[in-house]
Amino acid sequence: MFDDLLDANRRYRSEFHDSGVAGTAAKGLAVVTCIDSRIDPLALLGLRPGDAKIIRNAGARVTDDALRSVVIAVNLLGVNRVCVVQHTDCAMVGQTDEQLRARIEAASGADASGWEFLTSTDQMATLHDDIERITTCPLVPGYVHVGGFVFDVHSGALTPVDHDDSPR
Repeated sequence: MFDDLLDANRRYRSEFHDSGVAGTAAKGLAVVTCIDSRIDPLALLGLRPGDAKIIRNAGARVTDDALRSVVIAVNLLGVNRVCVVQHTDCAMVGQTDEQLRARIEAASGADASGWEFLTSTDQMATLHDDIERITTCPLVPGYVHVGGFVFDVHSGALTPVDHDDSPR
């Protein structure tokens, strides 16, 4: 089932060399973004491996787990800027959790009633709420800048969302 991946890794290993890149974020950046395969967070921000901490989940939501990663990044891994990058045509936007649960139940044949998928019917409001979740977290130092963006999956444009990103 995973032979193609193991074959690819053998080819990768044959040319691999330890780059010496540190475990900290060289550009002081953490990015919370979606799992959508149309998004290449390093490329769209002009970054290289080692420049940023990349945190991904469905919908680019600042969940408890995403916030945990942000807290670790800003306190221990050299991060002083956090950007939340949502995107156009996101499957998590434009429907309710109830609607998504029904779709997942139909696809899986299993009960999804206990699940919260954190869908959004208002992407801008959700993005502002997620940014606020970071900026009001007591474990995120006041010097950290936080910004919100929407990536257009058709044009490649990255649009900033109005938000006061000055340190607290």
